[in-house]
Amino acid sequence: MTKVSGKAVDVNLLKRILRYVKPYRSIFIWSVILTVALAILAPIRPLIIEYTLDEFILKDDSSGLLRMTLLMILILLVQTVVQYFHTFLTNTLGQSVIKDLRINVFNHISKLRLKYFDRTPIGQLITRTVSDLETIADIFSEGMIQIIGDVLQVVAIIAVMAYTDWKLTLIVLVPMPFLILASYIFKEAIKSAFQDVRTQVSHLNTFLQEHITGMSIIHYFAREEQEMRKFKNINAKHRDAHIRSNWYYSIFFPVVEIISALSIGLLVWYGSKSILTNAISPGVVVAFIMYINMLFRPIRELADKFNTLQMGMVGAERIFNVLDTREETENKGTLQPALLEGKIEFNHVWFAYNDDNWVLKDISFMVEPGETLALVGATGAGKSSTINILNRFYEIGKGSVKVDDRDIKDYELGYLRSQIATVLQDVFLFSESIANNINLNNPDITREKLIAAAKDVGAHDFIERLPGGYDYNVMERGATLSAGQAQLISFIRALVFNPRILVLDEATSSVDTETEELIQTAINKLMQGRTSIVIAHRLSTIQKADKIIVLDHGEIKEIGSHQELLKLNGFYRRLYDLQFNSEGIGR
Repeated sequence: MTKVSGKAVDVNLLKRILRYVKPYRSIFIWSVILTVALAILAPIRPLIIEYTLDEFILKDDSSGLLRMTLLMILILLVQTVVQYFHTFLTNTLGQSVIKDLRINVFNHISKLRLKYFDRTPIGQLITRTVSDLETIADIFSEGMIQIIGDVLQVVAIIAVMAYTDWKLTLIVLVPMPFLILASYIFKEAIKSAFQDVRTQVSHLNTFLQEHITGMSIIHYFAREEQEMRKFKNINAKHRDAHIRSNWYYSIFFPVVEIISALSIGLLVWYGSKSILTNAISPGVVVAFIMYINMLFRPIRELADKFNTLQMGMVGAERIFNVLDTREETENKGTLQPALLEGKIEFNHVWFAYNDDNWVLKDISFMVEPGETLALVGATGAGKSSTINILNRFYEIGKGSVKVDDRDIKDYELGYLRSQIATVLQDVFLFSESIANNINLNNPDITREKLIAAAKDVGAHDFIERLPGGYDYNVMERGATLSAGQAQLISFIRALVFNPRILVLDEATSSVDTETEELIQTAINKLMQGRTSIVIAHRLSTIQKADKIIVLDHGEIKEIGSHQELLKLNGFYRRLYDLQFNSEGIGR
């Protein structure tokens, strides 16, 4: 869980947020100007009402009353217009800031190495980039600027009240310390309640993301009732967190109303006595009633807006915790040769996902340009780790990995990965058209190139039979396609990007025999003229590899061709005999 400081106003955080305001400086300035204008306009109406009551109503001057009424209508219209632009500009500012911030967050997340995602729930990241960012928008629309406006309004009203009658002002402000104390207690209580709400929202998003994605597993194993019980528990905690925050509101607002009523009671008591002695006019008492309502409303809302500001600060801290995560793959390389030959060399490579728990131990091998290397071994032997290292998804602990006799760190990272196409067993397809899933929205890959690649792979006919052909939407994760069809699309994707190095990770393990034959044809086409690394459990698919490496617990046990390894009567021979006996593979 991401820890946050819980400070209501963190100056350093506020400075970082305000950096995103710079492109919208004019909107921010106008928002502040309109905030000041609203604060100045607030006490004008009570002043006019006081003057109208004393000078025109009590003196039965109907023409003067009409003029004052028209003036008040005019002031109301001005306030309405100012309030409209103020609300519009502050919300525009907030949404503009989080638009830029959300782009930065997504861009940063997309550059993080896979190790970060291994330990960070996806639902938590979704919470950060959606709901936490919305709280930052509230800093501008309902928080910081509004707080400034409320404070200015309170100062302006008290100044006008004191100027009108300082004794009456002191009387009606007697309950004010109780209001300030109540507001402070409320602010502190709601702070912890809000942090609990944000935590429960993150837990809820994480649970939903994982379980909706894995819904098929829940159905396959009839786990609906058990998972529903878990969801009810998490949902109940989410509900309780919100109820606790609402409970504080339900106490605070009635307390404010009582304090406000007490202030008005003191006004009526003292004001009535003063009117009877002609110390003040009736208009002053009426104006002060309005002043009290206008005074208590912003003070009451200050606690709520202070909480909004605090929510934004907590959200900002969580967001900047993500942005401050230094998990990017170092990209100091500059090499981008026009042509990569595809020679691969591992020199005494040691690799661990966590500390010194080595997954690969002293791995050394070489693959010449155009050769095919096959990696075999039991699950957990280190096969997939080997290809993840080549793509620099993870960094090695010791040793070196070279491509064309240059360390892979010498290559510009985007260039290196563009030269390596990986086809995984679990194909990921976006909820877009087949064409977009193949070219990944790369404008350099034309529809003609795409169709030509599909024909080479042997997938053109099945794509054309789909409704819309290449424009057919495969839905989320390719749900409307079979495993074999999705795999064929991944091969087309690899072919159109024309890589120099091809990596096949269990690419045929989850398809039927007929599709496997089609895919094998596609593989042969794809491998032509390219250096290839193949991971396969089915040894029948790698018998033609130039070199086979047998891995066991992260160590190389055997290296050689298919026939050479059979003659050794070692690890490979045992794997081969096991599959021969169970599947009937011909010798």
